[in-house]
Amino acid sequence: MAVPIPVQDGRIGLIAGNGRFPIIFADNARKLGLFVSAVAHEGETEPDLEHHVDRIHWIRIGQLNKLINAFKGDGIRQAVMLGGIKKTHVYSKVRPDFRALALAARLALWKDDDILREIAAELERDGITICESTFGLEGILVEDGPLTSRQPNKKEWNDIRYGWKIAQEVGRLDIGQCVVVKDRVVVAVEAVEGTDGAIKRGGELAKEGAVVVKRSKPQQDLRFDLPAVGPRTIEVMESVKATVLAVEAGRTVILDRDQLVSQAERAGIAVIGLAADNVKLET
Repeated sequence: MAVPIPVQDGRIGLIAGNGRFPIIFADNARKLGLFVSAVAHEGETEPDLEHHVDRIHWIRIGQLNKLINAFKGDGIRQAVMLGGIKKTHVYSKVRPDFRALALAARLALWKDDDILREIAAELERDGITICESTFGLEGILVEDGPLTSRQPNKKEWNDIRYGWKIAQEVGRLDIGQCVVVKDRVVVAVEAVEGTDGAIKRGGELAKEGAVVVKRSKPQQDLRFDLPAVGPRTIEVMESVKATVLAVEAGRTVILDRDQLVSQAERAGIAVIGLAADNVKLET
């Protein structure tokens, strides 16, 4: 459940993963006059985050008790989870403490959402509520409609519609959020390598003209793991000559919007937001 503004005590906790989303959030939160206490992950979170928050605590992946104690020490009662943790790092760099091991023992399945919900429940047991990941941000979600002057052609629309259905099923199975399509053939599905890796792999197989579709899971919990795109997404697409990026409107975070659109325009890539209820699946 989302937590309304104003934040209690004027303080917000930030559980930071990788990418620029944590930095963008921190800047906006401080503009709103909030004290931002961040818990950052070694080898994942951008070191520059420390210049955008009031206090930062560095932990290793799996140090759940240290995370909770850091927030309690800073008087944090509400927090957000922003930025991902590379799944490959979960296997190679995780250092679970006793509290994390106890949490893991309670999980029947190691699906992303199950893990994150259990972490959120553990924090709430210590009086720390997890807010929706778009809390306090204006204009950060993709709107319905084209973001670029170039729009998909008929052939690309066929691939978008096809990829839209596939992405929904991939998300329902908790595999990933992104698929790459060409000529109504799925050439890549996002798995542990993440969106950029899937685009790179799919684009290389498609040679050129690939369509990238990214949408939230049907069971998406808005507190964490919303789909996100940014300039790096366009950079990877350009490197493999992909031509369209279609994302779910209202449920996809767009980072550094102006830069993303500018890069897409120069590369001739069409970027479009689609409202789930408005996508006509029949061509």
